[in-house]
Amino acid sequence: MNKKIITILAVFTIFLAIGTVNAGLLDFLGNSNTNTQNDNNTLVVGFCSEFPPFAYRTDNGSYTGFDLALAEEVCARNNWTFKAQPIINWDSKKVEVDSGEIDCIWSEFTINGRENDYEWSNPYFNNTQVFVVKSDSNISSIGDLKGKTVETLGESSGAEALKTGNKTITDTFGKINEIKDYNTAFMDLDSGACDAVLVDIGSANYQMTGKFNSTSFKIINEPLSYEQYGVGFKKGNTELRDQVQKTLDEMFKDGTVDKIAQNYSDYGIPENLIHP
Repeated sequence: MNKKIITILAVFTIFLAIGTVNAGLLDFLGNSNTNTQNDNNTLVVGFCSEFPPFAYRTDNGSYTGFDLALAEEVCARNNWTFKAQPIINWDSKKVEVDSGEIDCIWSEFTINGRENDYEWSNPYFNNTQVFVVKSDSNISSIGDLKGKTVETLGESSGAEALKTGNKTITDTFGKINEIKDYNTAFMDLDSGACDAVLVDIGSANYQMTGKFNSTSFKIINEPLSYEQYGVGFKKGNTELRDQVQKTLDEMFKDGTVDKIAQNYSDYGIPENLIHP
């Protein structure tokens, strides 16, 4: 072979190798742009695994829940690959959907107060924020929480309701603690570290039915606030929102949503669905 050709091939091989190494290095360092957008055949669903029965981790490490079951069925009907991606830091949820790391937030996600932050599906669930206390406590109304310690999930709609929506009430509380997960809050309530937990009604029923003895706690029959859940998409991404909504509407119409909800009937899911 001509020496000149050999030299050219050698130089080309060196540049190719350098390019491959650099690309691999950039990927390793997280500077590659190759994964910033999800492909059109995969729906990456962002969720918080601390929101049972809507989304949570099972004992074997897999993820399940009412919201994830709905999302998986939507994917099946559109021939999309379903990918459940936990949002480790719930504070970063908007950053993740805006950057394309996830395609939507489908996780017991409250529309109220966030109407202008996302493209929203139609609301599909009516939620109430309720206080849970120990059954043997003398607390039977919100007024009885005066001077008491209340816990709720940080960066949740419940925390926001305590901060801004009901200041006249919450200013009477002795202390408000924001915690990272409801398991911790209910263990604190059980041990006496707090006097009440503000929690979504579905999660309250889950904790009282599935995690703890239901006779140990009671729900104060006086909700702090009312709200609706929806699926949140990046602002401007109406195409994906509309396709998901179309599929959800079909699932409501043919009874699939109600059928899935029955799997979570112990937690009051079927009774609070919002049908189109």
